[in-house]
Amino acid sequence: MKVYPLKFRPIFKERIWGGRELEKVYGKELPPGVKIGESWELADLPGDKSEIVNGPLAGETIDRVIARFGQSITGTSDYEPPFPLLIKILDAQDVLSVQVHPDLETCRRTGKGAPKTECWYIIAAAPGAVIYKGLKDGVTREDLERAVRDGTTAEMLNKVRVRVGECHFLPSGTAHAIGEGLLIAEIQQPSDTTYRLFDWNRLKANGNGGARELHIAEAMESIHFNCPAESLTVKTTGRLVDADVFKVDKGRQERGSKVRLQKGWMEVYIVISGGGEITDAGIEPVRFVRGDTMLKPADFEGEMAFAEDTEYLVAATG
Repeated sequence: MKVYPLKFRPIFKERIWGGRELEKVYGKELPPGVKIGESWELADLPGDKSEIVNGPLAGETIDRVIARFGQSITGTSDYEPPFPLLIKILDAQDVLSVQVHPDLETCRRTGKGAPKTECWYIIAAAPGAVIYKGLKDGVTREDLERAVRDGTTAEMLNKVRVRVGECHFLPSGTAHAIGEGLLIAEIQQPSDTTYRLFDWNRLKANGNGGARELHIAEAMESIHFNCPAESLTVKTTGRLVDADVFKVDKGRQERGSKVRLQKGWMEVYIVISGGGEITDAGIEPVRFVRGDTMLKPADFEGEMAFAEDTEYLVAATG
């Protein structure tokens, strides 16, 4: 069978800070009556395997399809699971916890977790929306430990006003938090290891059982206290992220335009706005709309035609 661009069924995650914007903005069919904070668009983690929804492979999961087609999809003969990217859309209607993800060295040293470098692309932002990104210059471990005890952790972080179209890079080891009123496309390593340092004294979702769990010791062990500001890049056009673990590019095409997709490498397309279709001889047209995520196999080549003005992200590894 000829490999073709794959689309996936979202995996929705209820979160205390979530909302219903994924339904309003992208028409996603959310479960009723709950706050959805995350839509996992492409995932290959234990218990969360993305299911394909288009073409002959519909109903199969990403891990089984790669096991079957291997190099045709990944472009490499030495692929080792899991799939090297985790793609999410986040709906933050309330501020998220102050948290940190470990790097590979920390995971090896502690014997726990998996590394997670990520980036945030700002899809929509309420007036005055902010993120918290990295420690302020000069903050030491002792300063941060004191702030944790005093409940002033957020004062140790850089509070950054954000705008639609920005992409913020957050290497593992960076203390961070997402503020309220933001819709974000998150591209990251395939890890769900998160250590909460501070949660704004928030209670659990049902109000019972006290405050949400924190992981202060693990977070302190993971934080980079010497992270230079220039490593936390902000880009709006072209190559948004150029890291060892993944690359992200931004594309814009006008209605009626076409782009040739070349063989040779695997890519993930995240459609921020617009829509169109991908065609090639021997496959059903793959139609895409805003909010879709698609995996282009390495062996696929075809034409991407845009039915309306479209903005999209392209993520790749290697």
